[in-house]
Amino acid sequence: MAYEHLLEKINDKSVVTSVIGLGYVGLPLAVEMAKHGLKVFGIDIDERKVKSLEEGRSYVSDIDKNDLAELIENGNFIPTIDFSVLKEVNTVSICVPTPLRKTKDPDISYIKAAVSQIKKYMHDGLLIILESTTYPGTTKEIIEKELEAEGYTVGEDYWLCFSPERVDPGNRQYNVRNTSKVIGGTTKQCSELAKTLYEIFIEEIVVVSSTKTAEMVKLLENTFRAVNIALVNEMALMCNRMGVDVWEVIEAAGTKPFGFMTFYPGPGIGGHCIPLDPVYLSWKAKMYAFYNRFIELASDINGNMPYHVISKLADILNHYYKCINGSKILILGMAYKKDTDDMRESPGLEIYKLLRKKGAIVEFNDPFAKTFKNEEGECVNSIELTQQKLNQADCVLLLTNHTIYEYKWIAENSRTVFDTRNAFKDVQGENIYKL
Repeated sequence: MAYEHLLEKINDKSVVTSVIGLGYVGLPLAVEMAKHGLKVFGIDIDERKVKSLEEGRSYVSDIDKNDLAELIENGNFIPTIDFSVLKEVNTVSICVPTPLRKTKDPDISYIKAAVSQIKKYMHDGLLIILESTTYPGTTKEIIEKELEAEGYTVGEDYWLCFSPERVDPGNRQYNVRNTSKVIGGTTKQCSELAKTLYEIFIEEIVVVSSTKTAEMVKLLENTFRAVNIALVNEMALMCNRMGVDVWEVIEAAGTKPFGFMTFYPGPGIGGHCIPLDPVYLSWKAKMYAFYNRFIELASDINGNMPYHVISKLADILNHYYKCINGSKILILGMAYKKDTDDMRESPGLEIYKLLRKKGAIVEFNDPFAKTFKNEEGECVNSIELTQQKLNQADCVLLLTNHTIYEYKWIAENSRTVFDTRNAFKDVQGENIYKL
């Protein structure tokens, strides 16, 4: 009876939904739900975020402020720090961070905190969907077992699924609506309820056999990317040693219509997923006495790219009879990818820190990611990109290839440019050095 009741509410859109965690994943999900006529409570522990949303201001660049303001005004989207609203909802999607500890172990404390709040306001007939990327088995171990201890039986009293997020910040082609969604339920009814809910606002739903399978899907996707990025990063190191232009090699290889997929080297990998997800998988695999040599090697190569950038920068400066210590370095781009403000796990942060340790005088410009905190907890702010600043820098270090940059103008006004993204490929100049 409870299953049929919730299914009916979903089908007639009278279902009340909620999203815990209003970051790069949760906010776009909540907004898309609300845009399709669902009432959504957006819950976050950060009062500043909630206040910003209440005022119609988005801190996620992919969210249109006009859409947000309209949804707030018509009451479809209700941001709050009050978890007690969970008493009123029929569904809850968990979209909290899952970082790594310094020991490279998964930190699932945010998931546990969300589950703790759900337990406080738990009621029969609730559909729970975990979206946070994590290791295989988390949904069962951290949610199902916790609620079972409270006397709730999955598939009878409530329903439980895992549905990995596939958000790509800054992607203008693919968004929540047109990116296929994988769902794995604890039972068949769990999957059916989640599928019916997400079909309201997502074009394609892919149902897999279990939560563990769905958890593994996400890890495979990003491990695939991490390993291939590592391969092309290693190729860049080798080509650099041989005096071959790796960018030309990749461009030519990319003309093959089958059997090759283009990946590009860079100063390191960033974002929440690619640097972390393979480590989650490798960590879990060790519990089964399985050691992922590809993953360990890929993490090692990608993790060392910032050090390669520093080494090559030292070589460039040495060509002009300078050393890093005391040199003025202007970094262009601190976000981990172009045209976003996302600095999560950005290699730029590590490179900034390494340069400072070596005595460089470092400033940065990023039109999107405008501030961050250094190791001392001090705010470091983006400077205005002027001709004078370019002239004064001993080297301009391009880490993020934002399309807003005028590359020809930058090259013409810089003593030396170190381009780690091939952004200056159409600009001629003996002062331009590639990764």
